[in-house]
Amino acid sequence: MFSHFSLHRLLVKAVRELKYRQPTPVQSEAIPLALEGLDLQVNSETGSGKTLAYLLPSLNRLLDRSNQGGGTRVLVLVPTRELAHQVFKVCQTLIKHTNLSAVLASGGDDFEQQAEQLEQSPAIVIATTGRLLEHINKATVDLEQLAVLVLDEADRMLDMGFSDDVHAITAVSNPDRQTLLFSATLNNKWLPSLAKKLLREPEVLTISGGRTEHAEIREQVVLADNDDHKQKQLLWLLAHEYFAKAIVFCNSRERAERLADAVMPRRRKVGILHGEIEQKKRSSVMASLLEGKINILITTDVSARGLDIEGVDLVINYDMPRRGDDYVHRIGRTGRGGKEGLAITLVKSTEWNLKASVERYLAHKFEPRIIEELKGSYTGPEKLRASGQAVGSKNKKDKKKALGKKFKKAKKRKPKKKVAASKPSPADSKD
Repeated sequence: MFSHFSLHRLLVKAVRELKYRQPTPVQSEAIPLALEGLDLQVNSETGSGKTLAYLLPSLNRLLDRSNQGGGTRVLVLVPTRELAHQVFKVCQTLIKHTNLSAVLASGGDDFEQQAEQLEQSPAIVIATTGRLLEHINKATVDLEQLAVLVLDEADRMLDMGFSDDVHAITAVSNPDRQTLLFSATLNNKWLPSLAKKLLREPEVLTISGGRTEHAEIREQVVLADNDDHKQKQLLWLLAHEYFAKAIVFCNSRERAERLADAVMPRRRKVGILHGEIEQKKRSSVMASLLEGKINILITTDVSARGLDIEGVDLVINYDMPRRGDDYVHRIGRTGRGGKEGLAITLVKSTEWNLKASVERYLAHKFEPRIIEELKGSYTGPEKLRASGQAVGSKNKKDKKKALGKKFKKAKKRKPKKKVAASKPSPADSKD
């Protein structure tokens, strides 16, 4: 029970209204330590309840009379606009019985309106790094009194190249703050360096690694002959699989738009989301999905991280994710809160080795599935390496080495000198 934590009664009341009964493992372990004021580095898989794990102790600190002060006291940094909006919504629900104020500062929303709100020195700011830096440069936000800094999806921030932004923000923040770093994966090569620079003698919690199998999610793979075959498989699955809400992931904006054009005539309740859609439209699509006005979202990886959308019980990877982490985060949109989910990945021959790499990363195999009505000719490689990759295929490193050797050999070969045919001299012609 959340009442077992030493939380302010108004926060406990809000949690009860959200109908959260039992804390998740990450909440049970992180909240007591964060309430003690310790710096934390927490690794816990997507969908495990990290948002409450850092918001509750951070907000509790603001409500503790001995720790009250002016200015912005809690800052939550996130990598994407969608996650910022989601965290802000949860925060607003948690503080609705209090006199605390929160401001959302993310890209795509009106800058001047945000500036006016930030100049009022809200107690809590939820922000994306780029937009917050704009406000810092315009002196519309003051972080000198900051008590708690939260880095949510820190691994994703680093993957997206926001390391310099994070350091620039922390450089103007209160150095005596408490810092809570949350991530879903451990293997980001820059994460240890960031943690070492920002955290002071942190407690390190690994609740569940990003590579662990999602027990609530059934993972299937369907082989496809080509993109046209894939599209038919997708339409069949959306027509025959039972789901309340489904998310279809693609690797590019162009692919997402093409699939949306193919799906929309057959299914009316469809939305599309990618990084180049303006913020107002993105917010509208997310609201429609949350409210059930649409039940299919076709998207890129912009929707793969952190978003908690109730009722998603089907995820389809139209394109095989390029990395194991991306796969983990995509399928983590379903099977949340202990509910069952289904993840189906469509794989053509050129994606086989990606599939094998992801399986090796996860340390488990996907369940093979055949759609009898759309059975194709591709059944997988004839021969496999021990790694599960196709025999005869070379990865990028192998190809680079081969090209390098070929180039060196070409350099070593000395070009043959052309000998011009000599013209006969006048003396020769006389003879």
